[in-house]
Amino acid sequence: IKEGENKLAARVFKWSSGSWCEDQDFFRFSGIFRDVYLYTVPEVHIWDIRVQTLLDDSFQRGELALELKSAKPGRIRAVLVREERSVRFDPAFRINCGRVVSRHETAELFAALEEESRLVIPVDNPLLWSAEEPNLYRLELEVSDEAGQLQEVIPVQIGFRRFEISDGLMKLNGRRIVFKGVNRHEFSSRTGRAVSVEELWQDLVTMKRHNINAIRTCHYPNDSRIYGLCDGLGLYMIDECNLESHGSWTAALAKQIPMEDIVPGNRPEWNAAMLDRVESMYQRDKNHPAILIWSCGNEAYGGKNIYDMSQFLREHDKGRVVHYEGICHDRSYPDTSDVESQMYPSAASIEEWLKKDRSKPFICCEYTHAMGNSCGAMHKYTDLTDREPLYQGGFIWDYVDQSLYKKDRYGVSFQAYGGDFDDRPCDYNFSGNGIVYGGDRSPSPKMQEVKYNYQNISVEVREDSFLVINKNLFVNTGAFDCFVRMEKEGRLTEEKQIAADVMPGCSGEFSMPFRLPEGKRAEGEYAITVSFRLKEDTPWAAAGYEVAFGQGVFRKEQPGYIADSPVAVRKPLEIIRGKSNIGVRGETFEALFSNGGGLVSYRYGGRELLKTVPKPNFWRAPVDNDCGNHMMQRCGQWKLASMYAAVEHCSDVLFHHGCAVISYTWKLPVKPEAECEQSYRVYGDGTVEVTLSMKPVKELGDLPEFGVIFKLDADYDYLEWYGNGPEETYADRKHGAKLGVYRNRVADNLARYMVPQECGNKTEVRYAKVTDAKGRGLLFAGNGMSFSALPWTPHELENAAHAHELPQVHYTVIRAALAQMGVGGDDSWGARVHEEYLLPVDRELEFTFCFRGI
Repeated sequence: IKEGENKLAARVFKWSSGSWCEDQDFFRFSGIFRDVYLYTVPEVHIWDIRVQTLLDDSFQRGELALELKSAKPGRIRAVLVREERSVRFDPAFRINCGRVVSRHETAELFAALEEESRLVIPVDNPLLWSAEEPNLYRLELEVSDEAGQLQEVIPVQIGFRRFEISDGLMKLNGRRIVFKGVNRHEFSSRTGRAVSVEELWQDLVTMKRHNINAIRTCHYPNDSRIYGLCDGLGLYMIDECNLESHGSWTAALAKQIPMEDIVPGNRPEWNAAMLDRVESMYQRDKNHPAILIWSCGNEAYGGKNIYDMSQFLREHDKGRVVHYEGICHDRSYPDTSDVESQMYPSAASIEEWLKKDRSKPFICCEYTHAMGNSCGAMHKYTDLTDREPLYQGGFIWDYVDQSLYKKDRYGVSFQAYGGDFDDRPCDYNFSGNGIVYGGDRSPSPKMQEVKYNYQNISVEVREDSFLVINKNLFVNTGAFDCFVRMEKEGRLTEEKQIAADVMPGCSGEFSMPFRLPEGKRAEGEYAITVSFRLKEDTPWAAAGYEVAFGQGVFRKEQPGYIADSPVAVRKPLEIIRGKSNIGVRGETFEALFSNGGGLVSYRYGGRELLKTVPKPNFWRAPVDNDCGNHMMQRCGQWKLASMYAAVEHCSDVLFHHGCAVISYTWKLPVKPEAECEQSYRVYGDGTVEVTLSMKPVKELGDLPEFGVIFKLDADYDYLEWYGNGPEETYADRKHGAKLGVYRNRVADNLARYMVPQECGNKTEVRYAKVTDAKGRGLLFAGNGMSFSALPWTPHELENAAHAHELPQVHYTVIRAALAQMGVGGDDSWGARVHEEYLLPVDRELEFTFCFRGI
């Protein structure tokens, strides 16, 4: 640099030999993605610092060991400071760790500074660092020349912690750790791989708010800004070397190229490059307490070169564990990884593995593939961490959908994915597997389940007591406010705050602060929810934010959501028989049944509410996991049955116990032949009870759904339901839901998955109201049905590749169902829905619900 104008030029190479080692699964961009800057340093300058926090077995005494390298000799003053901060959560996601309100000098040291120096600062009773309590000290190094002239001041964040494998387990500060993690690619819908600091902060805050405690920097060291933020917020990290040669080793296994051509493999010409990459990661990131594990890379098979990378890390860093998943494919160098790491095994297969091999702790560096509507049966993995000590958690694949803003030919902005740029070949939407949306990085409905499965406090609610299980390693449950609330059918009846203090790793039982009501007036359904909430503001959430909950549901007599007795009315029902139609008329309604079609009209208060005949429905718009496991090829007949079932027989209308009864037999276009019966019972107040039944046909395989589909005018676009919520739920993804009364607009139930697919389902629904702005519409009721209200049919959703391709809204489409199969999620390329969450047809199915005008 010279006085005056200077020119800085950079040459960017799109491809190089290093490209063979950078075959990560994501959008391929070219350019400079990180900041490039120039800076000057004084003559006496510390150019390398290595920090070690050494703790004794009691964790009461520690040493801060510093290894310094200086350009020239000089003097140094080292001050270790503990800072207290005043914190307020910033909902706009602006970076705000709070202002310093006090500083406590813990230790001070003066020393001569040589070109290589080692300083040791003893520290008594250090506050330990963890994700639960990210206690940090500030080390301030004041560097002077030999004449005493101050040259530079260097601040370093210090976290006292010890991470090791002891007794066969990974332990942090002596306690068995469980990683509740997520993989995070650096990706922005606005700026590609150059992620802004605001987006980075939003990611970390969202993770903390949803009980995620760990990040794997897949599959390269991340922007350097993330590490200090993880130190301060409290997130564990697997820091991963920039290595993935996916294409070469999968080609070799397919016998398309020789095994010896795998990169880097055992090829000596790649050794120096691999060691250079791993050293670059180590040297840049070595002083961050958040990093517990080094990773040699991702999906690059095995061999000596990667083993040498692991040995470099062990030689230079005794305080961390080394990870590499690829040895599960090539075990020629099994000591490359200190842990057994696998991708996408089922929870059952992990248990089987640990029955035969307990030599290493086990983690899933990738699991519960979150592509589209997914993350079903995630609880099986998190439950396993509670009963199998050697299974120490996993990292969801992955955090954010990879999509880019693009405009269609009409100027409409949408989230584009592979192929939308005429890029061929491509993997289309296969990088859309985040638990937050790509556009605004807001949580998708899957996050509700993630937050619950990852919570550190479990609660089992009983009628007269509740059990609290504290899975935190270092924090008492007394650090949070505990509230107990009772609701009767969605209406709050009582709420109390109680003291519920349980030590880490322990459980405690507490008496319920109130009793369920007794007597005739007490009949109904009660939900008791125990909630743990933040006592004070944190950088990631405001005081009062819920971090964990448990809920119990209790009934005092069965609520009568289904009409099971004649309805008292002033006038009896009137039946009008025509040549082709049968009318049923009451005081406030009229229903018209066609001999050959079904319920063709339902008028309430003089207004027609049905746009089409309610028909049996067996289909859902396939989710990404359905596509991966070929559900459509196995179950495609059920789509035909939903679209082209025809009435084969209509019974005569009967007047029975004060209600009109009529039934239809639908012939289904499937092989072997099958049929179902749809019957109606019409009561005097306009209530219509519908029963759909089908005899077993074992050869037909599993049903995607078993229910009835309705179409209403699109003006009926307000939804209220009493059931699981607030987000969509499915048979295998409803642990994180609460029973309650929820409201939204029908359009809000379209989840913003990159490809339109099944979404918006509600499980355990007792009743649902679909109304217009004035509150007029239909009330549906059933004992724990699945319920969906969307602006489109499953077939319309299935036909659109993007949300903006969906047709204009004309209807509100309602599906009331006995059940829907789960969404799955062990992986998205073959794993099926777990058996207990399927809907088999080898048994008789019967579903009863009712509706009436309001």
